[in-house]
Amino acid sequence: MSRTLQNEVAVLASAKHGLLYLTANDWNLIVDKAARVSFRTGERMVRRGEKTDGVHLLLDGVATVELPARVKFPAIGPGEICGELSFLDELPASANVVAAEPVEALFLDRPTLYSLFELFPHLGSRFYRSLATNLSHRLRGAIRAGGDI
Repeated sequence: MSRTLQNEVAVLASAKHGLLYLTANDWNLIVDKAARVSFRTGERMVRRGEKTDGVHLLLDGVATVELPARVKFPAIGPGEICGELSFLDELPASANVVAAEPVEALFLDRPTLYSLFELFPHLGSRFYRSLATNLSHRLRGAIRAGGDI
């Protein structure tokens, strides 16, 4: 594995609020299949009201989540995911995600993820468990902040 891929796997695997249950092998598969994308400061990564066809995993940079309600979500950074809610329920995104600075990310589209899950069912199980834990963490943070959900 190249040093770049090793660094990307290390960033994703070590994130405090990332996909916690994925193994090193899971990350290697994901990094190998994902598309690398870049966003300029102020560019929208996810657009509220539009369907997403996958998820973004941040490798570098910070993005903010902009909700229409008074809830303020913490910025997301390296190793964290965005677009997961729309990915899960296949409905339009509930928030904008905007690059607060230049962002490098991996994009995993739905067909690629589904094909990985078919080949490696335990990866799918760990991926969805990680998403559930991540969403729970974000919801609890919003509740602690006194937001209306």
